[in-house]
Amino acid sequence: MSITKEYELTGMLKVSEVVATTLKEMRNYATPGMTTKQLDDFGGQMLRKVGARSAPRETYGFPGWTCISVNNEIAHGIPSEKKKLKEGDLVNIDVSAELNGFWADNGGSFVLGPDIFNHQELVESSKRILRKAISNIRGGIQISKIGQLIESEARKSGYRVIKNLTGHGIGRSLHEEPYEIANFYDRFNRMRFKKNSVVAIETFISTSSTIASTKSDGWTLIGNRGGFVAQHEHTIIVTDENPIILTGMNDIWN
Repeated sequence: MSITKEYELTGMLKVSEVVATTLKEMRNYATPGMTTKQLDDFGGQMLRKVGARSAPRETYGFPGWTCISVNNEIAHGIPSEKKKLKEGDLVNIDVSAELNGFWADNGGSFVLGPDIFNHQELVESSKRILRKAISNIRGGIQISKIGQLIESEARKSGYRVIKNLTGHGIGRSLHEEPYEIANFYDRFNRMRFKKNSVVAIETFISTSSTIASTKSDGWTLIGNRGGFVAQHEHTIIVTDENPIILTGMNDIWN
């Protein structure tokens, strides 16, 4: 969507605060021994308390309030009573929701407890690359150039990117134009960022894989070459200067 009226900005600020706070509190709530279903129920309770609707649940019938992916799972992990979190797990939580007709999306990967499996460097690289990508977004900048920056920064750090998962426009629905804000240089994409538009920018930084494939459960995504992936995401408003980061209070950069 494009922000043209004050009430639209107010609406986006409110829903962004909801998803950002939910993500932050879920990350703080996560403990070894807890099931991903328990963690998801906690997040769902936060959303329902303020009257927000889970975006993947409403849009796609996803079997959970939030997406919780663990270790080799890249994204869209289904919360489960059978899946218990353990120390050292690489955990990704993605929270998106609708409130009063406005939609926002954010996510972040983190290491649960001590970094006993050496995932923290991957996590920090993803954070750093997202920050650099967002700092370079302006109205008029070609979308593919940001993808090129993300992939270049990933390679400098010894990583790859997942090429079939992308950021996207958002605001009045979960996915809007531009539908693909890729993590690599797509020479066929000549679209440019538009001033006042709302977009969700996300990184998918990978140790091994370049393509995400869907597991037999119909939802969970894993890599074509194994390994691990860190994802971080903010919903932002594009301006002529530094973007407005609507979900900044999720503290994923801290």
